[in-house]
Amino acid sequence: MSGDAIIEVRDLHKWYSGVHALKGVSLDIRRGEALGLVGDNGAGKSTLINILSGTQQPDGGSISFEGRKVQFGNPRDAMDAGIETIYQYNSMVPTMSIARNMFIGREPLKASIFGVGVMDRRRMAEEAMQALRDVDLHLRSPDALVGELSGGQRQGVAIARAMHFKSKVMILDEPTNHLAVKETEKVLGFIKSLKAMGITAIFISHNIHHVFDCTDRIVAMALGEVVLDKRVEDTSMDEVLDVL
Repeated sequence: MSGDAIIEVRDLHKWYSGVHALKGVSLDIRRGEALGLVGDNGAGKSTLINILSGTQQPDGGSISFEGRKVQFGNPRDAMDAGIETIYQYNSMVPTMSIARNMFIGREPLKASIFGVGVMDRRRMAEEAMQALRDVDLHLRSPDALVGELSGGQRQGVAIARAMHFKSKVMILDEPTNHLAVKETEKVLGFIKSLKAMGITAIFISHNIHHVFDCTDRIVAMALGEVVLDKRVEDTSMDEVLDVL
């Protein structure tokens, strides 16, 4: 294993009803780097991140996380290991408050018996607002409904949630899709700030300009295979586009 790799993927295969979606993918993701993952629809990048996030399981190959082989049977396994995934249409509930969404599935309890108890709403509100301030996102109240937020603000809440729970790897799947220019710049700023916090980022985007702007290394996929793996300074937009 590469000494600085936090995730090591080896010979990963995935089939869907006769379609070979991943064809022996091998990849090291280094601790603290921002990795850009690009490819057309059907390239295999969504399948790869679904496996890393525990929503799907591979049909062959192995994954190591922090030097140990792992099998993520579900998203909770990946989250418990320290891998958080922020999807284009993230899993937050629009009809619930910011604070509730920040802690969904991980609510602190005042007291509990066999895991059942009363939620500590005051702690949730205080920690939610601090987490938002930590990513320079200033919202009026932890009780505001997520459905009232803009797309960029929702992504900011999702990123704040991942950072609050000390995620080691953050997978961002098309986080700037359908955002206005100002909101897009804010989200790209979030991504750039992850490196300073020691968080490994995997940034999936169709926008090659965004990928070059905020990542250290680019991995391109096509037809279920890795077709390019280079540091940003060692490649160009033209080279990446040529292999897709």
